[in-house]
Amino acid sequence: MEHLDILIVGAGLSGIGAACHLQTQHPGKRYAILESRRETGGTWSLFQYPGMRSDSDMYTFGYSFRPWTGAKSISDGPSILTYLREEAAHVTMLQRSPSYITALPAKDVVAELLRKVLPLRLAYRVARTKVILVTMFFYELSRRFPALFTRLIRGAQKKRLPADYDIDAHFKPHYKPWDQRVCVAPDGDLFDAIKAGRASIVTEHIDGFTEQGIRLKSGRTLPADIIVSATGLKLKALGGIRLGVDGVLLDMGKIFTYKGIMLGNVPNMAFCVGYTNASWTLRADLSSLFICRLLNYMDQHGYRRVGPKADDEALQPPIPLLSFTSGYVLRSLDQFPKQSGKAPWRLRQNYLVDLLNLRLRPIDDGTLVFSA
Repeated sequence: MEHLDILIVGAGLSGIGAACHLQTQHPGKRYAILESRRETGGTWSLFQYPGMRSDSDMYTFGYSFRPWTGAKSISDGPSILTYLREEAAHVTMLQRSPSYITALPAKDVVAELLRKVLPLRLAYRVARTKVILVTMFFYELSRRFPALFTRLIRGAQKKRLPADYDIDAHFKPHYKPWDQRVCVAPDGDLFDAIKAGRASIVTEHIDGFTEQGIRLKSGRTLPADIIVSATGLKLKALGGIRLGVDGVLLDMGKIFTYKGIMLGNVPNMAFCVGYTNASWTLRADLSSLFICRLLNYMDQHGYRRVGPKADDEALQPPIPLLSFTSGYVLRSLDQFPKQSGKAPWRLRQNYLVDLLNLRLRPIDDGTLVFSA
């Protein structure tokens, strides 16, 4: 039987990043990555429908230790999959309800300029920092002044769409900005396609499928030669793994998360959950680096076991792990760990706060319990 120090489950963005951090900071540790599929890449390998792309810029979606050198800062699925390892007469996007969609440049001209005048890694770090701060600024603006943020997006949409386009029907969400993710159209390609007549949006509910295409609840039939399904996801906590301690299965919906990385009263186990308001990789990096710090501390003190001890008072009031109202989140939120409003049982959607807590705060914070 092979004995390992660390076992990483999943060879996606977070798993590969964790392995790289572990190999760099703990070269003597024996580890393995388990992946149920035949290839690495996670989401970017699994989902390959036309138009698949990231809605996060690649300077923060890319790893901190490996500069993104592609030309586009908002990149497509195949380019992202390569980083980790068509054409149609008319396209109709059928949506149940509108989303916030805004145009952003596909290329970051500031990052390109920095690469010309600075060493690659320094240029990447500066560009990454710039994007982090700009993203945080607009997120805070949207949450504090949602009406203003909505007017800014709507104004930009009006400039790109035909003058008589029904913006209210297809681009006026029923929720506030960042209650769900804000979508990005690189260089405004979606708006340009609509204006040129190459694409259209239909906002209705599906009643069923016919030989001609999709039957809508209004009675209308939407003709289609090819139907690409890009909805209906249901999240699975830990990828559906059944978690138990000492032979006792745990109910994930009743467990609290410690710093968004570990689980209360569960020893020697960490998981990764990224940001909902920024690039997933930003928090994946911080989580991996925190675990590396934790391993250093345990090695220095001769500890072999660690787990956060849950304090009933600190866990009140319980809060859902994610504050999103998207259907794919709400459908399975009760199966995910909870958080509380008090540190360290709170998952903050703030990179700078996490940078302080996960990189600089002492490891032994009185909540983690260590033993030999």
